[in-house]
Amino acid sequence: MAYTALYRKFRPLTFSEMVGQEPITKTLKNQIMAGRVGHAYLLNGGRGTGKTSAAKILARAINCLDPKEGEPCNQCEICKAALAGSLTDIVEMDAASNNSVEDIRSIREEVNFLPTKAKYRVYIIDEVHMLSTGAFNALLKTLEEPPEHVKFILATTEPQKLPATILSRCQRFDYKRIGNEDIIKRLEIVCKESKIEATKGALAIIASLAEGAMRDALSILERCIQDGENKIDEDKIKDLVGIPKVTFVNGIIRALLEYDVDKALEKVNEILKEGKDINQFIWEMIKYVKDILIYQATKKLDLYNDEEISQIKEIAEKTSKNKLVDIVYQLSQLESNIKQSTQKTIMFQAGIIKLCSQEAGNSQNIEERIEKIEKYLKSGKINMVQQMPTAMPNNTKITSRATSTSNKKAISTTETKTISTKKYAKNPAEYWPQILNDLKQSGKIVLYTNLLGTTATVINDMTVGIEFPKGISAFGKTVLEKQENIREIANLVSIAEGKEMQIKYLTEVAGAAVPMTEEENLQELAQQSNIPFNIIE
Repeated sequence: MAYTALYRKFRPLTFSEMVGQEPITKTLKNQIMAGRVGHAYLLNGGRGTGKTSAAKILARAINCLDPKEGEPCNQCEICKAALAGSLTDIVEMDAASNNSVEDIRSIREEVNFLPTKAKYRVYIIDEVHMLSTGAFNALLKTLEEPPEHVKFILATTEPQKLPATILSRCQRFDYKRIGNEDIIKRLEIVCKESKIEATKGALAIIASLAEGAMRDALSILERCIQDGENKIDEDKIKDLVGIPKVTFVNGIIRALLEYDVDKALEKVNEILKEGKDINQFIWEMIKYVKDILIYQATKKLDLYNDEEISQIKEIAEKTSKNKLVDIVYQLSQLESNIKQSTQKTIMFQAGIIKLCSQEAGNSQNIEERIEKIEKYLKSGKINMVQQMPTAMPNNTKITSRATSTSNKKAISTTETKTISTKKYAKNPAEYWPQILNDLKQSGKIVLYTNLLGTTATVINDMTVGIEFPKGISAFGKTVLEKQENIREIANLVSIAEGKEMQIKYLTEVAGAAVPMTEEENLQELAQQSNIPFNIIE
């Protein structure tokens, strides 16, 4: 007897055997029992979700001589002939290879003949989206008003490619991806009947790899028993599919988070020596980081044993969400770059080195550091006293008011501060110090500090360039490239020039920012700005 693949051997024969599509099967059974079977159905969904199986079951059920609660009996003459493929009244057509107008015209001619044995002549057209435009047009009239003895069941994975005229003539059922729990339950039944010993963890991995497709799950299971041993565990599946062990993935993610280049490259070399696929390994890294993020949010994870969850918990407690999200983004970019490169190994190693770069790690947290500093400045823990100039301009109005409460220390705050129109020098090099002073007086301390020591020059009639003779740190670059800061500087330059102007920074990053505490950042601001302050603990 010829060998039969598992996904064919265990194809559902009744609606009750289908998993994960209960709402659809219940509706179809009710229609059959009530005698309200439509003339055309469209079954839509991803691969391996049960579309073709449901079409076959429906075709038998409406022709069965002894149906039971909307299910085919699979024992009568009609059902047996349909299962054997010898019933000519049920026609299965693959639109991928039979997509011409002539193929549809042959159907139009056949529908006029009564079925030979069954009650209905049923046409199952798989991958119907592959039909040509002419074939769709030829099918329209027949699909809208077929003879009473004809039923159409169309199946597709891409309903958006079907003309609206076809969609409107069919009852549409959307098949969802099958859940991992449903796949595992079905695999347990298959393993029991096939005398396969599989661990719970192994079946969970298969379900995860199947991505909602029951057929894919059965194909992976079948691949695992081709060595003649009907025993399957997690390591066997990972070796066959090419998935690196969790220990490898955990080790390299730790190295990335610790900026340990040597350790990361050591793990990478181990993976490459074992011949693992690079793209698959990057996918596993992304999935692992995603699972860490899920654990941070839910404190729950599937597919991991206690030791692995303990390792994930340790990483989750030490790492910020922003850092993990950034790693996912950079790994995705690396995967995309590798796909377009002929030197995949070199690209992979270079990408890992870049991820481990301390400079990259610092720049990733710049936004977070800026936010912390700004929050600290506004928290009320700082008593900041600005030194007012000895001679105030006649056209500048500053009103201050001191407020005090019984439960807070007196803090001097500026109630209003308005700088009216003033005269500026014509040359950017001359009016630039005035603009910096305006920033300082208006309380833009962080922006002012990062512009200290800069000069301005004319680039063209519409643009003023800002030069950084001493260079600029990664921290300063991030501050200055904020859109609100660019607009602030451009507005002041436009006022000085008397017309709409743009600005352009004439420098590159000179060096990476050095990690500092909040207090150290504030100390730096104070030293560069001559702003005395006291930190109130």
